[in-house]
Amino acid sequence: MAASAKDVMTLRKKSGLGMMECKKALEECDGDMTAAEDMLRQRGLSKMDGRADRESAEGRVAVAISDNRAKGAIIEVNTESDFTASNDQFVAMADGLAKLALEQDAGDVEKTDAIQASIDDVRITTKENVQWAGGSVRGGDGRNVGGYVHHNGKVGAIVEVEGDADEQLLRDLCMHVVSIVPTPRGVSDDDVPAEIVEKEREVAKAQAIESGKPENIAEKMVEGKMRKFYEENTLLKQKFVKDDKKLIKDILPGGVTIKSFVRLQLGG
Repeated sequence: MAASAKDVMTLRKKSGLGMMECKKALEECDGDMTAAEDMLRQRGLSKMDGRADRESAEGRVAVAISDNRAKGAIIEVNTESDFTASNDQFVAMADGLAKLALEQDAGDVEKTDAIQASIDDVRITTKENVQWAGGSVRGGDGRNVGGYVHHNGKVGAIVEVEGDADEQLLRDLCMHVVSIVPTPRGVSDDDVPAEIVEKEREVAKAQAIESGKPENIAEKMVEGKMRKFYEENTLLKQKFVKDDKKLIKDILPGGVTIKSFVRLQLGG
């Protein structure tokens, strides 16, 4: 049956595809809008399967925070071009994925059917290889979570604290995690992964031995280098990015403890 211009336009707005493609789908489905949508979706994904080997090096990081700030989610979704990653549809999709992630419990985000469906919609309309990269949720009872995404959308962070932290402090902590170099490896010394600590200690020991110093002096050199490593690489001991005269631990109000943070960056 012939498709009406109104129905074709409606399907075009829903799918983002061309008029002729929408008209053909409606005619093949005897004017059934739902069936036509499903057909376009299936065809679109089928076409994309042939592009699965295309590199998705661009994309966007998005954050969602619950209204009471007790929980936060951060996600990353990738695509082929910066042009697509910057368009309104892709930005809205990424923000929507963060909100869907926020519905899950604390931990790594599981890619649900709803998450995949949102991604597939953008894959169809952009004709690009859009891929879920992952995400994390933080927070719970007695926790406050803040979030921040850099203006380019390529790097962001969430920080989880225990205690009464205001929104500005949470934002400042997230901005620090995003901006500081080097990126913190943990909240405190104990949070730095053991394999990273061991590697740093081995390098420091090799440098000390190469210097030809006596063993007792070499050991002190190793400990000194490790202290400096922790100062530079643990969040609490880092100099605050907005005021290098203060350490992060110095800007925390009494009763506020940083429990965890997550930083996501494209390609990171």
